[in-house]
Amino acid sequence: MNIDLTGQVALITGGTSGIGAATARQLVASGAKVVVVGIDQDRGEALAAEQNTNGNKLMFLPVDVTNASALEDACNKAVEEFGQLNIMMNNAGRGSLGETPDIPVDEWQAMVELNLNAVFYGCRAAIPHIKRAGGGCIINTASLSGTRADHGFSAYNAAKAGVINYTRTLALDHGKDNIRANAICPGLITTPLTEMIQDIDPLADAWNKAIPLGRAGSAEEVANLACFLASPLASYITGAEMLVDGGLGVSNGQPNIAQILSTM
Repeated sequence: MNIDLTGQVALITGGTSGIGAATARQLVASGAKVVVVGIDQDRGEALAAEQNTNGNKLMFLPVDVTNASALEDACNKAVEEFGQLNIMMNNAGRGSLGETPDIPVDEWQAMVELNLNAVFYGCRAAIPHIKRAGGGCIINTASLSGTRADHGFSAYNAAKAGVINYTRTLALDHGKDNIRANAICPGLITTPLTEMIQDIDPLADAWNKAIPLGRAGSAEEVANLACFLASPLASYITGAEMLVDGGLGVSNGQPNIAQILSTM
Protein backbone atom coordinates (compact mmCIF):
# COMPACT_ATOMS: atom_id res chain seq x y z
CA MET A 1 0.00 0.00 0.00
CA ASN A 2 1.84 3.07 -1.25
CA ILE A 3 0.93 6.45 0.23
CA ASP A 4 1.51 9.40 -2.08
CA LEU A 5 1.46 12.80 -0.39
CA THR A 6 3.27 14.70 -3.10
CA GLY A 7 2.41 18.39 -2.89
CA GLN A 8 1.11 18.15 0.70
CA VAL A 9 2.58 20.21 3.53
CA ALA A 10 2.51 19.06 7.14
CA LEU A 11 3.38 20.64 10.47
CA ILE A 12 4.24 18.36 13.40
CA THR A 13 4.61 19.55 16.98
CA GLY A 14 6.94 17.61 19.25
CA GLY A 15 8.54 16.37 16.07
CA THR A 16 12.22 16.16 16.99
CA SER A 17 12.15 12.62 18.39
CA GLY A 18 9.94 9.59 18.97
CA ILE A 19 6.59 9.43 17.24
CA GLY A 20 6.88 12.93 15.79
CA ALA A 21 10.25 12.34 14.17
CA ALA A 22 9.20 8.92 12.85
CA THR A 23 6.09 10.48 11.29
CA ALA A 24 8.12 13.32 9.79
CA ARG A 25 10.45 10.83 8.11
CA GLN A 26 7.56 8.80 6.71
CA LEU A 27 5.73 11.89 5.45
CA VAL A 28 8.85 13.08 3.63
CA ALA A 29 9.31 9.58 2.17
CA SER A 30 5.72 9.81 0.92
CA GLY A 31 6.43 13.07 -0.91
CA ALA A 32 5.24 15.66 1.62
CA LYS A 33 7.08 18.74 2.80
CA VAL A 34 7.25 18.89 6.58
CA VAL A 35 7.73 21.56 9.22
CA VAL A 36 8.83 20.14 12.57
CA VAL A 37 8.53 22.24 15.71
CA GLY A 38 9.90 21.49 19.14
CA ILE A 39 12.21 22.65 21.92
CA ASP A 40 15.14 20.29 21.26
CA GLN A 41 17.14 22.38 18.80
CA ASP A 42 20.01 19.91 18.38
CA ARG A 43 17.69 17.04 17.45
CA GLY A 44 15.57 19.28 15.26
CA GLU A 45 18.52 20.57 13.28
CA ALA A 46 19.93 17.04 12.95
CA LEU A 47 16.60 15.78 11.60
CA ALA A 48 16.46 18.61 9.07
CA ALA A 49 20.02 17.91 7.93
CA GLU A 50 19.23 14.21 7.58
CA GLN A 51 16.11 14.79 5.49
CA ASN A 52 17.40 17.63 3.31
CA THR A 53 20.32 15.88 1.62
CA ASN A 54 18.44 16.01 -1.71
CA GLY A 55 16.59 19.32 -1.52
CA ASN A 56 14.61 21.24 1.07
CA LYS A 57 11.95 18.85 2.34
CA LEU A 58 11.91 19.45 6.09
CA MET A 59 12.20 22.66 8.08
CA PHE A 60 12.80 22.77 11.82
CA LEU A 61 11.53 25.65 13.94
CA PRO A 62 12.37 25.97 17.65
CA VAL A 63 8.95 26.53 19.20
CA ASP A 64 7.44 26.17 22.66
CA VAL A 65 3.97 24.81 21.81
CA THR A 66 2.48 26.30 24.97
CA ASN A 67 3.02 29.70 23.34
CA ALA A 68 -0.05 30.23 21.13
CA SER A 69 1.44 33.11 19.17
CA ALA A 70 4.60 31.11 18.48
CA LEU A 71 2.49 28.35 16.97
CA GLU A 72 0.68 30.90 14.80
CA ASP A 73 4.07 32.14 13.61
CA ALA A 74 5.15 28.55 12.85
CA CYS A 75 2.06 27.93 10.71
CA ASN A 76 2.64 31.20 8.88
CA LYS A 77 6.27 30.26 8.23
CA ALA A 78 5.21 26.85 6.93
CA VAL A 79 3.00 28.54 4.36
CA GLU A 80 5.70 31.08 3.49
CA GLU A 81 8.26 28.31 2.97
CA PHE A 82 6.17 25.65 1.24
CA GLY A 83 3.12 27.53 -0.10
CA GLN A 84 0.31 25.98 1.93
CA LEU A 85 -0.60 23.84 4.94
CA ASN A 86 -2.63 20.64 4.58
CA ILE A 87 -1.79 18.46 7.57
CA MET A 88 -1.52 19.46 11.23
CA MET A 89 -0.24 16.88 13.73
CA ASN A 90 -0.38 17.98 17.35
CA ASN A 91 2.00 15.51 18.91
CA ALA A 92 3.89 17.29 21.71
CA GLY A 93 3.27 15.98 25.21
CA ARG A 94 4.62 14.29 28.31
CA GLY A 95 3.37 12.36 31.34
CA SER A 96 3.31 13.08 35.06
CA LEU A 97 3.05 10.61 37.94
CA GLY A 98 1.18 11.43 41.12
CA GLU A 99 -2.11 10.99 42.95
CA THR A 100 -4.38 14.02 43.24
CA PRO A 101 -3.41 15.22 46.76
CA ASP A 102 0.27 15.00 45.83
CA ILE A 103 0.17 16.93 42.55
CA PRO A 104 1.23 20.57 42.86
CA VAL A 105 -1.25 22.91 41.24
CA ASP A 106 1.38 24.25 38.87
CA GLU A 107 2.22 20.71 37.70
CA TRP A 108 -1.47 19.99 36.97
CA GLN A 109 -1.69 23.23 35.04
CA ALA A 110 1.50 22.41 33.13
CA MET A 111 0.09 19.00 32.14
CA VAL A 112 -3.13 20.53 30.85
CA GLU A 113 -1.25 23.35 29.12
CA LEU A 114 1.09 21.04 27.21
CA ASN A 115 -1.13 18.03 26.57
CA LEU A 116 -4.47 19.75 25.92
CA ASN A 117 -4.24 23.51 25.53
CA ALA A 118 -1.34 23.29 23.08
CA VAL A 119 -3.51 21.06 20.86
CA PHE A 120 -6.09 23.83 20.78
CA TYR A 121 -3.41 26.42 20.03
CA GLY A 122 -2.12 24.31 17.13
CA CYS A 123 -5.56 23.70 15.66
CA ARG A 124 -6.57 27.34 16.05
CA ALA A 125 -3.44 28.40 14.18
CA ALA A 126 -3.61 25.74 11.47
CA ILE A 127 -7.30 25.54 10.53
CA PRO A 128 -7.51 28.84 8.60
CA HIS A 129 -4.52 27.79 6.47
CA ILE A 130 -5.93 24.29 5.89
CA LYS A 131 -9.26 25.82 4.84
CA ARG A 132 -7.52 28.08 2.35
CA ALA A 133 -5.74 25.06 0.92
CA GLY A 134 -9.12 23.44 0.19
CA GLY A 135 -9.13 21.08 3.14
CA GLY A 136 -6.89 18.55 4.77
CA CYS A 137 -6.57 16.85 8.10
CA ILE A 138 -5.72 17.23 11.77
CA ILE A 139 -4.09 14.39 13.66
CA ASN A 140 -3.96 14.73 17.44
CA THR A 141 -1.76 12.40 19.46
CA ALA A 142 -3.86 11.45 22.46
CA SER A 143 -3.16 8.24 24.37
CA LEU A 144 -4.65 4.98 25.52
CA SER A 145 -4.54 6.83 28.86
CA GLY A 146 -7.22 9.16 27.51
CA THR A 147 -9.62 6.25 27.03
CA ARG A 148 -9.02 4.43 30.32
CA ALA A 149 -7.74 5.29 33.80
CA ASP A 150 -4.21 4.61 35.05
CA HIS A 151 -2.91 4.43 38.60
CA GLY A 152 -1.29 7.74 39.48
CA PHE A 153 -1.68 9.49 36.13
CA SER A 154 -4.69 11.68 36.91
CA ALA A 155 -3.42 14.88 35.25
CA TYR A 156 -2.24 13.07 32.13
CA ASN A 157 -5.45 10.99 31.95
CA ALA A 158 -7.63 14.07 32.20
CA ALA A 159 -5.69 16.03 29.58
CA LYS A 160 -5.57 13.20 27.06
CA ALA A 161 -9.27 12.45 27.51
CA GLY A 162 -9.85 16.11 26.70
CA VAL A 163 -7.83 15.75 23.50
CA ILE A 164 -10.03 12.88 22.35
CA ASN A 165 -13.32 14.70 22.88
CA TYR A 166 -11.91 17.94 21.48
CA THR A 167 -10.93 15.99 18.35
CA ARG A 168 -14.50 14.76 17.98
CA THR A 169 -15.70 18.37 18.17
CA LEU A 170 -13.19 19.39 15.49
CA ALA A 171 -14.59 16.67 13.23
CA LEU A 172 -18.13 17.95 13.76
CA ASP A 173 -17.29 21.62 13.31
CA HIS A 174 -14.96 21.37 10.34
CA GLY A 175 -16.29 18.57 8.17
CA LYS A 176 -17.98 21.36 6.21
CA ASP A 177 -14.50 22.76 5.52
CA ASN A 178 -13.28 19.42 4.14
CA ILE A 179 -11.08 19.00 7.21
CA ARG A 180 -10.89 15.60 8.87
CA ALA A 181 -9.81 15.29 12.51
CA ASN A 182 -8.72 12.08 14.22
CA ALA A 183 -7.01 11.12 17.46
CA ILE A 184 -4.26 8.52 17.68
CA CYS A 185 -4.12 6.74 21.04
CA PRO A 186 -0.77 4.98 21.55
CA GLY A 187 -0.08 2.54 24.35
CA LEU A 188 3.48 1.85 25.45
CA ILE A 189 5.75 2.99 22.61
CA THR A 190 9.54 2.88 22.64
CA THR A 191 10.64 6.53 22.60
CA PRO A 192 13.10 8.64 24.59
CA LEU A 193 10.24 9.53 26.95
CA THR A 194 9.59 5.87 27.86
CA GLU A 195 13.19 4.69 28.18
CA MET A 196 13.01 4.95 31.97
CA ILE A 197 10.03 2.57 32.11
CA GLN A 198 11.66 0.02 29.87
CA ASP A 199 15.01 0.22 31.68
CA ILE A 200 13.39 -0.97 34.94
CA ASP A 201 13.02 -4.72 34.57
CA PRO A 202 9.97 -5.20 36.86
CA LEU A 203 8.13 -2.41 35.04
CA ALA A 204 9.08 -3.70 31.59
CA ASP A 205 8.03 -7.24 32.55
CA ALA A 206 4.68 -6.05 33.92
CA TRP A 207 3.99 -4.07 30.74
CA ASN A 208 4.92 -6.95 28.48
CA LYS A 209 2.67 -9.33 30.40
CA ALA A 210 -0.24 -6.88 30.17
CA ILE A 211 0.11 -6.29 26.41
CA PRO A 212 -1.45 -9.11 24.34
CA LEU A 213 1.29 -8.78 21.70
CA GLY A 214 3.86 -9.04 24.46
CA ARG A 215 6.01 -6.01 23.65
CA ALA A 216 6.14 -2.25 23.41
CA GLY A 217 5.36 -0.69 20.05
CA SER A 218 7.76 1.29 17.92
CA ALA A 219 7.46 4.93 16.94
CA GLU A 220 7.38 3.80 13.32
CA GLU A 221 4.27 1.68 13.98
CA VAL A 222 2.44 4.76 15.23
CA ALA A 223 3.79 6.80 12.31
CA ASN A 224 2.30 4.24 9.93
CA LEU A 225 -1.16 5.10 11.22
CA ALA A 226 -0.50 8.85 11.18
CA CYS A 227 0.60 8.73 7.54
CA PHE A 228 -2.44 6.65 6.62
CA LEU A 229 -4.75 9.17 8.31
CA ALA A 230 -3.01 11.99 6.46
CA SER A 231 -3.54 10.30 3.11
CA PRO A 232 -6.48 10.05 0.70
CA LEU A 233 -6.80 6.41 1.78
CA ALA A 234 -8.47 7.74 4.97
CA SER A 235 -10.74 10.16 3.14
CA TYR A 236 -13.90 8.96 4.94
CA ILE A 237 -12.42 8.69 8.43
CA THR A 238 -13.01 11.56 10.84
CA GLY A 239 -13.77 11.93 14.53
CA ALA A 240 -12.14 8.58 15.30
CA GLU A 241 -10.01 7.56 18.27
CA MET A 242 -7.64 4.90 17.02
CA LEU A 243 -5.69 2.68 19.41
CA VAL A 244 -2.10 1.69 18.61
CA ASP A 245 -1.41 -0.31 21.75
CA GLY A 246 -0.72 -3.97 20.98
CA GLY A 247 -4.15 -4.84 22.37
CA LEU A 248 -3.52 -3.39 25.83
CA GLY A 249 -6.77 -1.43 25.82
CA VAL A 250 -9.10 -4.34 25.04
CA SER A 251 -9.01 -5.80 28.56
CA ASN A 252 -11.63 -4.88 31.13
CA GLY A 253 -9.07 -5.35 33.91
CA GLN A 254 -10.29 -8.72 35.23
CA PRO A 255 -7.59 -11.25 36.16
CA ASN A 256 -6.84 -14.10 33.76
CA ILE A 257 -9.08 -16.67 35.48
CA ALA A 258 -8.16 -19.56 33.18
CA GLN A 259 -4.46 -18.96 33.71
CA ILE A 260 -4.84 -18.81 37.49
CA LEU A 261 -6.97 -21.96 37.61
CA SER A 262 -4.48 -23.85 35.46
CA THR A 263 -1.81 -23.36 38.12
CA MET A 264 -3.96 -24.71 40.96
